[in-house]
Amino acid sequence: MKQEETKRYESFKREFFHWFLAFSGDEPFSVAAGELLVMLKEELALQQAVLYLFDPSCDAFCPEAAAGRMPAAELIVAEEKQEIVVIDDGGPCIVVRLFFLLSEETRAMLELMYGKERHIDREWLKVLRTDLSSLFRKLSALSQRTSEENRYEQLHRFAAKIHSTMQIDDVLEEIIRTLQNVYPAFTYHLLLSHDNHVCGNLPIKTLALDESEGQPAALRAFLTGQVQCEETAAPPRSVLYAPIKGVQAVYGVIQIIAPYAAPFPKREINFISLLAGTAGRALENAKLYEQSRRLVADLQLINDTMRQLNARPRLCEAIEYMVSQIKESFGADEVGFFLFADGKRELLRGSTPFFYNDLSALYVEWVEARLLSGNDILFAGDVRTSDFGPFRSIMAAPMMQNKEMKGVCIVLAYETYRFTFEMFKLLQSLVQHSTLAFMNAILREELEKLVVTDYLTKLYTRRYLDEAIQKSMEEDALGSFLLIDIDNFKQINDTYGHQTGDDVLVQVAKMIRTNIRDGDIAARWGGEELAVYLPKVALLDAIAIARRIVEKVREHTVPSVTVSCGLSSWRRHDHDDAEQLFKRADAALYMAKETGKNTIFVHDGDHLYRG
Repeated sequence: MKQEETKRYESFKREFFHWFLAFSGDEPFSVAAGELLVMLKEELALQQAVLYLFDPSCDAFCPEAAAGRMPAAELIVAEEKQEIVVIDDGGPCIVVRLFFLLSEETRAMLELMYGKERHIDREWLKVLRTDLSSLFRKLSALSQRTSEENRYEQLHRFAAKIHSTMQIDDVLEEIIRTLQNVYPAFTYHLLLSHDNHVCGNLPIKTLALDESEGQPAALRAFLTGQVQCEETAAPPRSVLYAPIKGVQAVYGVIQIIAPYAAPFPKREINFISLLAGTAGRALENAKLYEQSRRLVADLQLINDTMRQLNARPRLCEAIEYMVSQIKESFGADEVGFFLFADGKRELLRGSTPFFYNDLSALYVEWVEARLLSGNDILFAGDVRTSDFGPFRSIMAAPMMQNKEMKGVCIVLAYETYRFTFEMFKLLQSLVQHSTLAFMNAILREELEKLVVTDYLTKLYTRRYLDEAIQKSMEEDALGSFLLIDIDNFKQINDTYGHQTGDDVLVQVAKMIRTNIRDGDIAARWGGEELAVYLPKVALLDAIAIARRIVEKVREHTVPSVTVSCGLSSWRRHDHDDAEQLFKRADAALYMAKETGKNTIFVHDGDHLYRG
């Protein structure tokens, strides 16, 4: 080794000692290496000194640091059998390249440029290579340790922050912020399932749960709970998928994209795994907290709903309330309640208008097919509009009582994935609890109908008729009353028997019902006598209705029978009461029976005449 080179090298060591005493260790490796190369250039009287690191994506050495200005993207292709010291004196200067390992994973090369007048001793270069490789390795390890400390300090802050919040949005936002701080050159996405809450402007994508949708590595990470890596050549990049894993489940996947096609170092994978695991446990806690709050809210909703339903004894009112509650709570667009009875499907009044449209049949048939197949998951988030109508989200809940299906509630929305699985379960609970209230309302209405309905004819009872007339006389301006008697009814019983007589009564009652308005009241007056009250109907209109009834009975009963009819009316200024109304109609009926039957007589208060 020449004496001059030895002196220069000793001077470099002294300068390095002073530099190292002032070295903070906070600088990135490339900056610290650049400062070291500046000293090396000055003390060894070099024209330039450049440190290269091997990039496996291009199979070449790329400049990492230099003494001064960095070479303009100069790449040096690696050779299969590389000498540790290479001297090239064919150019304007002598170029010396010293190859060494910066770490177990990273190859490095130090390029020193000497003037042409310098004499180069290969043995001295080997000593220089040994010392400088050790120096750069220690400098790299020190920078790496500092970097690791900074990263783990960030991880500690990240853990403290996300575990102090119970908001899912805050946890997801902090994951991205921490990754951006640690790896500013990388790209990130959070791959979450449809049931996960999505917030703000975070880089969130839907996790495809089907390999055909192009996310096989992400899906493997989600299903196995293990980190997955893949490299692509076009474009050149490395992608890491870290599962966001809690104690109970995996809640999503962090996708990290590096702009080079080289495997992630093991230490990076370990750090990212720790970060994803910490995030998973915090996300799980936030979800459990949110779930507990949602359960409390769901129970409150069920309790409030049941209280409101119990305050609405009419079935129509109960259905209308449930429809509005479901639309508000689930963001639904259409809600329909169907009742199954005697092998038929009945749409309950109070359902939204769409279910009265023929287009609804496709959705109803889809639900019924799944019910018949025994499938209790009546839930779909993205049905094809070509197969159905405009609604993309469907959920339905059967109305069960004593293990018997009484009906079904169908809920629709235009938006895809509008309903979560938690919403579906809540709907099931709501419908299950409300079914008893619906069935009670149906039974109550049936009992009320039985109380005011004649068992044989299904017409109203005399008592109900009396109450209806009394109410009409208090509220209306006028009305008409028909008293109808089946002619020769005893002869029907004697000739055909009482069962046929009953059947004739039923036939006549049906003729009366089909020839009056919904608001008119037909009742069984007693025996073979029937009555009809026509609120707000004048006398002349009532005569026309009575004629139609008499005609229809004569033409359509089997065996053929006729009826006689007595008719009366009232007006408010006449100061009539129900008793007078009945007496006039009875007198008119008596006259119709006495003058040959099968006819109508009218008593207008002053005169009695054929109608």
